[in-house]
Amino acid sequence: MDKVSSAETWIAKALEGAKAPCFTCSFQAEDVVVLHLLLKTRPDIPVLFLDTGYHFPEVYAYRDELQKRLGFRLVNLFPELSREEQEARFGLLYETAPDRCCALRKVGPLFQALRAYDTWFTGLRREQSPTRAHLEPLEKAQLPTGETLTKVNPLYDWSLKEVFAYLAVADLPLLPLYEEGYLSIGCAPCTVKPLDPSDPRSGRWAGKGKLECGIHLHPKEG
Repeated sequence: MDKVSSAETWIAKALEGAKAPCFTCSFQAEDVVVLHLLLKTRPDIPVLFLDTGYHFPEVYAYRDELQKRLGFRLVNLFPELSREEQEARFGLLYETAPDRCCALRKVGPLFQALRAYDTWFTGLRREQSPTRAHLEPLEKAQLPTGETLTKVNPLYDWSLKEVFAYLAVADLPLLPLYEEGYLSIGCAPCTVKPLDPSDPRSGRWAGKGKLECGIHLHPKEG
């Protein structure tokens, strides 16, 4: 079975038992592949985007371009505090306390939103980071409230080359930042081009000792 067929099989299997599925999308290349595959069978699936207020302008423009082109159900999630309110109260947390910044602007809002769903699709891949090396296509994720949901990673064993190849065949545009040399794209203040060409995430939180924002480090059940 080829990689596309395998991903489609995992998606179909997860959707069979899903009462309230959703997909978290940062509009990086692998996310767009999963989005495209999901829309084939579940065009109404909520596509959750964490609007931290710190994204590159190119990400917002690309998100809107794809939404117009593919017509998916975009759900923007916002932190309790605006960027300006947070900076006025705490200063530049992304410089002084990046874990807290991620908790306020990403982890908290997403985990609160996920309580409304039972199945969570992602674009995670094993190749992305050492913290994802043992990723499985189907996992059980536990929220801080103790509630659990099925987490689905249909591209778990894909390479970035395979991701780019899929998008080319599907005639889907890439986020322009890839053409500038970025390989893992998060909030603009915490993202630079990879410091190590063999490690796509080496440009994330460079010098801060972080590999993950915390969204994918929650306790797992089973």
